[in-house]
Amino acid sequence: MRTFLVVLLATSLAASPALSDPRPVGLGPSLATDEAGLWEESSKAERAAQQSADFNNDPELTAYVGGVTCKVATPYCDDIRVYVMDRPVLNAQMAPNGYSEVWTGLMLRSTSEAELAFVLGHEAVHFIENHSIEAWRAQKTRANVMLAISAGVAIAGVAAMANAPTIDVAQSIQDLTNAVIDGVYLAYVASFFAFSRANEAEADRLAFDRLVAAGYNPQAASVMWRNQIAEAAASDFPRVRVRGARASIFNTHPIDAERAATLEALAAKTGKTGELGRERYRAAIRPHLAGWLKADLGRRDYGQTLHIIDRLAATGDDIGVLEFFRGETYRRRRKDGDQDKALAAYLAASTAPDAPVAVWRELGDMQVKTGATADARFSYEKYLAMVPDAQDRWIVEASLKKLTGTSGT
Repeated sequence: MRTFLVVLLATSLAASPALSDPRPVGLGPSLATDEAGLWEESSKAERAAQQSADFNNDPELTAYVGGVTCKVATPYCDDIRVYVMDRPVLNAQMAPNGYSEVWTGLMLRSTSEAELAFVLGHEAVHFIENHSIEAWRAQKTRANVMLAISAGVAIAGVAAMANAPTIDVAQSIQDLTNAVIDGVYLAYVASFFAFSRANEAEADRLAFDRLVAAGYNPQAASVMWRNQIAEAAASDFPRVRVRGARASIFNTHPIDAERAATLEALAAKTGKTGELGRERYRAAIRPHLAGWLKADLGRRDYGQTLHIIDRLAATGDDIGVLEFFRGETYRRRRKDGDQDKALAAYLAASTAPDAPVAVWRELGDMQVKTGATADARFSYEKYLAMVPDAQDRWIVEASLKKLTGTSGT
């Protein structure tokens, strides 16, 4: 009975609503349609985003991200509005009305304009292909089917229990009824995830086409997925490493790896090359790099932060900033050997022209711990000379007084 009903539900849910055609450029929903309600809710969320403390209101960064979006969302440029949000998590999302958020955690993890362009194209496809309204309508259909079947099972169970010859038989019927209802619910949830994966696959494929059409290197499409896998594997937390290898309770294989492999195959098939836009991208995010790295440290997943720094440092750019935050990561993590690694990173940062001034304060603290008092005095004095009005000046001066008369190395 249970198997039959679960199969019946799965069959009922397998036929998702027919996919709609791509939306016409510049056309909003009619007030008489169910989509109008979704647009109104999206508009409320958009207004909230504009007033959020997380909203990054740097006009140059906003213009840059919007410009990249236009390259991969032609001719829907005027229909899509992109907001950069200062949130240290890899995410981008698109609302049904064309309001889109790009989180700075995503931008920190991208190393080229082409990588960002693929993600922006992916989100644009969700809007262009009406995925939000399709998913909402499909969800309503699934919910109605699930409720109808669950109600039928419950009614049949109650009737069977009333006619049961013994209490034990009645209990068995009740247990079976509950098990069937649970199975119906799981089939409902599984069908919802399957539909979502279908939309994601379509968004990947169409975004890839848009990436290539815009002149970007097609190899960049798979990079974000590969990096997600590698970053999850580098995490300090076992649950993150496990989650990175499994997409959900309904899959025991890595979805990210499948998506990356599919995109890699598409890139190989095109045989095309294109631009990555690495220098242009790094120039756009450079003013925000230190702030984004500091925010990422706040997640306290130091293994992932080090992985991000390694990727960014591979280009040889912004070494002062990156090595400083490498030192900060080791200093905060405090595993065996991390103190020496932090000192080495701070020293590497101090030789770069873009080193944050704070590197000299941290160097002084590390050198005190290692007994290099002469070096510590030099670092503290340089810090105070570079930032004469530093808020922590009294702390550094107190540290210098403690070093007075101490023999150094």
